Amino acid sequence: MATAAYLMKHAGATALMVLDAWTDLPVGIITETDIAHAVAGGKDANSTRIYELMTTRPSVIKTTTSVCDTAEVMTIGHFRHLPVVGDAGLVGIVDIADVCRALLEPAFPGCPPAWPSRSSTRGTLTGPFAASDALGGREGRG
Repeated sequence: MATAAYLMKHAGATALMVLDAWTDLPVGIITETDIAHAVAGGKDANSTRIYELMTTRPSVIKTTTSVCDTAEVMTIGHFRHLPVVGDAGLVGIVDIADVCRALLEPAFPGCPPAWPSRSSTRGTLTGPFAASDALGGREGRG
């Protein structure tokens, strides 16, 4: 677990993928939240192994998945990170910040033209994304 935390810190990442050595397909994902929960639960960072904390068989999206469909998968599954796979295996990870940035672009092609509007209270959303836990939860569970 200490190695995963070190890699995340130095890569500026919030999640790491565990890949199958033969196929390069994701077999697990570990996030900074997984590490924080383990440490808060009293696990030893130097002796706890990644496989003990990672989410196995994470949900994935393809390189051809639209941003809107990605947002839907993330919202329904309560994911903050999704592995992206192509013909040759893992090609990247998309996180909730990537999706939000893309959806906030003016006139993003293929998305509904009217996203939930802000209420008079700054930062409060109305509509389908109003639930406070809409984006929380364990990563890649599917």
